[in-house]
Parts: sequence; C-alpha cells; structure tokens
Amino acid sequence: MRGWKATIAVSMSNYIEAGSIIALATSLTFWQEYFGFSNWIVGLVAALSANAFGAGIGALIGGPLGDRYGRKFIYTYDLILYMVGTLFVICAVQAWMLVLGVILTGIAVGAGVPVAWTYIAEQAPHKRRARHVGTAQLAWSLGPAIVFALATALVPLGLFGSRIIFVHLFVIALITWWVRRGLAESDIWTAQKKERDEAVAAGRSVKHRGLRELLSHPKNITALLFLVGVYALWNTVAGQMGIFMPRVYETAGVADPAHQNLLQVLLWTMTVVATYLGFMLLGDKVDRRLLYGIGAGLGIVAWMLLVFAHVTTPLLILFAVLWGISAGIGAQAFYALWTAEMFATAYRASAQGVLFFVARIAVGLLSYFFPVLLASQGVPAVGMIMIALLLASLVIGVVGAPNTRGKTLEEIEVERYGERVQA
Repeated sequence: MRGWKATIAVSMSNYIEAGSIIALATSLTFWQEYFGFSNWIVGLVAALSANAFGAGIGALIGGPLGDRYGRKFIYTYDLILYMVGTLFVICAVQAWMLVLGVILTGIAVGAGVPVAWTYIAEQAPHKRRARHVGTAQLAWSLGPAIVFALATALVPLGLFGSRIIFVHLFVIALITWWVRRGLAESDIWTAQKKERDEAVAAGRSVKHRGLRELLSHPKNITALLFLVGVYALWNTVAGQMGIFMPRVYETAGVADPAHQNLLQVLLWTMTVVATYLGFMLLGDKVDRRLLYGIGAGLGIVAWMLLVFAHVTTPLLILFAVLWGISAGIGAQAFYALWTAEMFATAYRASAQGVLFFVARIAVGLLSYFFPVLLASQGVPAVGMIMIALLLASLVIGVVGAPNTRGKTLEEIEVERYGERVQA
C-alpha cells in the first residue's frame, strides 16, 4: 500500500496540471469578454499557461533540481507556488492578475509533473511499471473529465463559475500537498546519494552530472531525439486540443458551450477508460510497440474525420471516442514510461524536464497562432497540421520503441550505457 499511496499522491500533479489547462480553456471566452482581449491576446495567455511556456520553464528548472536535491524536494514545494498562482486567478479583477496567476501555475506544474513521472517509475515494481506510471496518466485524464463536467454545470454562472473551478483546483492542491509531506524519498535516488556521500567522505572525486553531460552523452542524445519525436510532436496537437478544443467545436458548428463541454467530458471519459483497460492492464503484458501503434493510429483517424468528412453531431461524438481511446494508450503514457526507462538515474529527472520543456515550447509557439489560424482558415486547415504531426509521431514511436518491458531500471541502464552510471 505504501507504493500505491505514493503513486496516487504524486500522480495528482497530473490531475492538477490537466485540470488547470481545462479550467483555463473553458474560461478563456469569459476572460476575453471580461477584459476585452483580442484573439491574439487569448493566444498569448494560452501560450504562457500550464499548457505551454509556463510549464516548459518550470520543467527546465524542476528536472535538474530533482536530480540534484531529490524528487521529494520538488514535490514538497511545487504545489505551494501552484496555490499562490491559483489564488491570483481566482481573485483576478485586472488582466495582470490573470496573466501572473497563469504563469505561476504553469511554472509550478511544469516543475512537478516530470519529477512525479520519474518518482513513480523509480518506486514501481519493475514487472508492474506501466501500471503505476499509467496511474499518472489516469489522473491526467480525470482532471479534464471532471473539470469539463464542472464547467458544463456552471455555464449559467459565467466567469464566476470559472472562478469556482479554480477554487476546486486550489483545494485539491492543498490536500495533495498535505498528503505528500509524509512520503519517502525515491529509493533509487537515495541509494545513489548514499554512494555519492560515501565517495566524498572517502576523498574520491565525484562528478556532478548536470544538463551539460545529459546533452552531450551519445546515448542520451539518441533517447532525447526519439522521445521528442514521440511526445513533442503528439503533444503539440494535444496541447491545442486541451486549450482550444471548445473553439474547434464552435468552428465546426457546435455553438452551445454546454454541448462543447459535454463532448469533452465524453472524450476524457474515454481516455480514463482506455488508460485503465489499455495501458495499465496491458502495458506490462503485451508488445508495447503494437499498443503504441494502435493508439497513435486511432488519433490520426479521429482527425481525418474532422478534415475529410461532413461534420455532424454523430461524427463529433465518434471523434471524441476515437481521440479519447487514442490518448489513453498513446504517446503521453508511453513517453512517461520510456523516459524513465531510457535514462540513468543520474539524468532521469533532468531528461524529463528537458523533454517537457521542448514539448511545451512547441505547444506555446503554435498556441500563439492557433486561434487566429482557426478563425481565418477553419478546421480543415488546422486539421492537416494536426494529422502531419500525429503521423510523424506514429512512425518515430513504432520504429524506435525500446524493448524494456519486464526489466528493472538497473538492467536497462546497463544495457543502454554498458555500465551503471554513478551519480
């Protein structure tokens, strides 16, 4: 139970991150009306959020700090910053308060999520690693499902209803922070720190393995390039969907915000189901290359429907079902798993941080232009961009999928680096 308690508590970073993205997505129209934002400003706010630049900056800070000072160091303090940012959003009566709150929450979740994935994988039994890592994906899926359901119920309250949603996230963060205070440090990181301390005490030279070595070691570079192809490309699509999907539905003819939110509730509910039945139950038992390929393929089919078929309500429901299943067994779950497996303990959290940074910067760059592109060119134009990115992610993931199922992290490390990499 100690292992599952830690997994669930740390996984809540994903609930809070995804919930923050959707809370902003469902409130952007209200904020736009309240402050008189243009579509360009809407894109800028989205780009600075937990969906993009804010999270990217946080990840680049949190990952290396997690390797140097421990996983617990990050997940003890990240939610304090998150709660401060959330309070700014809840109380925002001027535009700067909203922007500052969005940036602070983004940095906080960016620092916490990569380290959370690292911690979960390190603490998980090696034969059930996918099941434990999948718990983070499950929490990531539950966040949008619940927030979209709340947003649907609170539509009549307008912006006040959106503030209530951020209050709910603040309360969840407070409870999670309290529970985490009693969690132990990662066993693997603790063992490496002990070796390092003993070496220092014995007068031996100890090398600090920071970002420079992460980005210069050939094994690390190939893994980083592979995972950028798998995750950053897919997440560029998912990032636009997370923050702008209600606008996509509106452009496709679904004008009622409640109906837009219900479609998203369906989509994320399917993601929850697919994460549990697909990734968590099968990820440690079946060929991961096949499972990944199925998930990636379903995502492409979903977007092809929007681009090439006549958009009707039944088609949008089918789109939500297909993308929901795809996201449950797709790139993000495998990215969290493979990143933990493909890097040595000394680099693991830093690698997560760098990759998360790259992925969120890519999302932010497209987010700045996406609302204007969607308004001027329509769903088919943005859909073709989505399909191209998803297709590239499919090919890279299927071709480069590592054979790591059932192996300990130490065994994988020796296979990849030829030796144990000392901290």
